[in-house]
Amino acid sequence: MERIAVLGAGSWGTALAFVLAENGHDVRIWGHRQQVIDQINETHQNEKYLPGVELPHQIKGFTSLDKAIEGVETLILAVPTKAIREVLQQLKSLTDELFAIVHVSKGIEPDSLLRISQMIQQEIDTKDIVVLSGPSHAEEVSRRQPTTVTSASTNIQAAEKVQDLFNNQQYFRVYTNPDVIGVEIGGALKNIIALAAGITDGLGYGDNAKAALMTRGLAEIARLGTVLGANPLTFSGLTGIGDLIVTCTSVHSRNWRAGNLLGKGKNLDEVLENMGMVVEGVRTTKAAYQLSQKYDVKMPIADALYNVLFNDVKAKDAVDALMSRTKTHEMEDLANVLGEKLN
Repeated sequence: MERIAVLGAGSWGTALAFVLAENGHDVRIWGHRQQVIDQINETHQNEKYLPGVELPHQIKGFTSLDKAIEGVETLILAVPTKAIREVLQQLKSLTDELFAIVHVSKGIEPDSLLRISQMIQQEIDTKDIVVLSGPSHAEEVSRRQPTTVTSASTNIQAAEKVQDLFNNQQYFRVYTNPDVIGVEIGGALKNIIALAAGITDGLGYGDNAKAALMTRGLAEIARLGTVLGANPLTFSGLTGIGDLIVTCTSVHSRNWRAGNLLGKGKNLDEVLENMGMVVEGVRTTKAAYQLSQKYDVKMPIADALYNVLFNDVKAKDAVDALMSRTKTHEMEDLANVLGEKLN
């Protein structure tokens, strides 16, 4: 048994706390909403973010970060990407303790263009940094439905420790992978494609359009990821095509839901207000657009979504522009990706 602090009492942080507690660990969950934390402690539920789920009684909630991290060895960082620096700076001000940090968020910071593991390295000294990512909805995990994810770290022993912490023979299986770049890029950029998939559904297009979007979207993810140093094979795994499938096709996906509202004619401000939760794909679209410009990588779907989100281009016009692009050869993408990696 290990004492573990989960920082972030949203749906995913709560679901992961659920798994860890069921595996016998002493779990502390930290959040800034007093009402949410009180409910976790008093009724063992989180109705705001994970309604209808009975939480294990050994999960203890805290609004004091100092108390939440007392005596822990491992921190699960489950806050939205935009809040990560603030939380890390709070940690740094509170203690000199070196923790192993497992981050489970999926995004890229606009302007700095840093992945989350790079943000962590920039802000705080740690024992190890591990990424836990893959096709997983909090709603299903908390109902013990079979789920598989990936634990990635440049230190394979750290990845294996996280694998041991989370592995649950009944419903939660963890694989390991040394390709941190590929796992982070796949997890972040699939949110862009999920937004676009929601838009096509909102516009009333069918399965043909969504299949094309997901396939070409995966090519864009692999194209950029490989330029950044990822192993292209990672994008055929859980954090690539696996995460892409689940996020583009499920009503549990907040990115898909946001895109669906955009496709039905809502503007971005209306959509974000309606969602009531962070839609990581919006910020990531901006970051991906900036990365594609910096590294001269062709990402027409990401570019089109950027124009819809930030340049007031109508969703239907963006789709029309994609369909009318100059003709090309499908295998050029695969050849370019593999060629760059092999060379």
